[in-house]
Amino acid sequence: MRVARLVVALCMGVTVTACGASGNPDAPPALDAIKEADLSRDLHFLAGDTLRGREAGTLDELRASVWLADRMREAGLEPAGDDGTYYQFWSIRRLRQSDDSRIMVGDTPIEMGTEAVVLSPTDAIVDAPLLFVPAGTTPSAASVRGRAVATVMEPPTDTSISPRRYATRAVRELSTKFIDMGAVAVIVVSDSIAEGSFNSSAASMERGRYGIDTAGVTAYWPDREGGPRRPAVQPPVIWARASALERVRVAGQRLRTRLVTENFLYPSVNIVGRIPGTDPALRDEYVLYSGHQDHDGVRFPIDGDSIWNGADDNGSVSVAMLAIARAMAEKPARRSILFVWHGAEERGLLGSRYFVMNPTVPKTSIVAVLNGDMIGRNNPDTASILGLMPPHRNSADLVRMALDANENVTRFAIDSTWDMQAHREGWYFRSDHLPYARAGYPAIFFSTNLHGDYHTPRDEPENIDYQKLTRMTQWMYATGWMVANADARPAIDSGFKLER
Repeated sequence: MRVARLVVALCMGVTVTACGASGNPDAPPALDAIKEADLSRDLHFLAGDTLRGREAGTLDELRASVWLADRMREAGLEPAGDDGTYYQFWSIRRLRQSDDSRIMVGDTPIEMGTEAVVLSPTDAIVDAPLLFVPAGTTPSAASVRGRAVATVMEPPTDTSISPRRYATRAVRELSTKFIDMGAVAVIVVSDSIAEGSFNSSAASMERGRYGIDTAGVTAYWPDREGGPRRPAVQPPVIWARASALERVRVAGQRLRTRLVTENFLYPSVNIVGRIPGTDPALRDEYVLYSGHQDHDGVRFPIDGDSIWNGADDNGSVSVAMLAIARAMAEKPARRSILFVWHGAEERGLLGSRYFVMNPTVPKTSIVAVLNGDMIGRNNPDTASILGLMPPHRNSADLVRMALDANENVTRFAIDSTWDMQAHREGWYFRSDHLPYARAGYPAIFFSTNLHGDYHTPRDEPENIDYQKLTRMTQWMYATGWMVANADARPAIDSGFKLER
């Protein structure tokens, strides 16, 4: 280890690649195959305007997937999807509020999308007296029961979260309170903090709810024991802009709604390839690299740009996996390496959920999952692993290998705060490692965390720190190389139970 530290010290001031595997005896053999120029070239195409933001369930996501498969073929990966291809196709069921839905307060409509949005798609006809409840007050249950309630947003229990999460949490907390008291519908009007996030939140909510179409009849994630099921129907919850306040506070009015849902079926796809291992005793085991290729597509414009390209989220990991694949193909490891680019992560981790239910290799052959999401921004010398510490950690062995790889090769300062159970963003629960961890696979999540351009059109290739992206790619590669060549597979921590 002293030699490794000395080599890292000598490398200070130049890129890690410049020192290369030949300069570091602890580095994996094909580290030099991971090149900043390749990552930049690939990301400028994948996250360029040509692919229009790669929205899940669209032709743009499929075009991006075909491009990735072509690059995998060029890199020498074997197809590992369905029927001898790189593709594992599956269906998304989308449930959304129909444009025929209507909301009336007294004799005045509240325009769907521009003035108000229904928090969750629902079918509901409401004709009830509207009770206005001033912020911070609690009426009697008798005065609420059988009525619709309108109120002004109160800060949620956690006010340190982003404005969008602040708004949705405040709406949910208030609506739950009044529904539990017997309200037949709830309108929550924005405060000054939430108002600024209304456009982006409404654009997302108008798209509706998405799920894996497991039986052709349901859009929801199947319960492990009971099979597919829809959630119980709840009274409608409406989030309104601040401009609606004067209308909903007038006494003696009625709320009338005609809310209608519609649903659609779309194709999505996981892209799967492998590099066979060299050890006859271990080549039937797999180290799985995980990322997602989709993003938000074309939405409302910000500063004149309506294409939400998702360069960091998650083009950065998509091209990093290509670079790791080229390195692994140049010098294969003892175990086989499986690469899975998941579709529709932005729709609720759908591609990874589908693959966990329907893996294209034997379930018991997957020894570890190395997932990445957003690895190209923020402080150049700081990075995170999630799944680093309890209760998120499910394999101390896998964490140790990742930390050793960082010590040997990249020397990032590890920011563990994003992995804390109490972290305001709940970041651990928002990427594709999660279904694997829940299914009992050793899993970790590499990230450089959120930034101000997250889920905006400003997440562009020119804003990526390519030197940092190169180092993060090398760290993920070095970790996978260590796992793939270890005599024993990483163990699951005894008693691990993932709870939020």
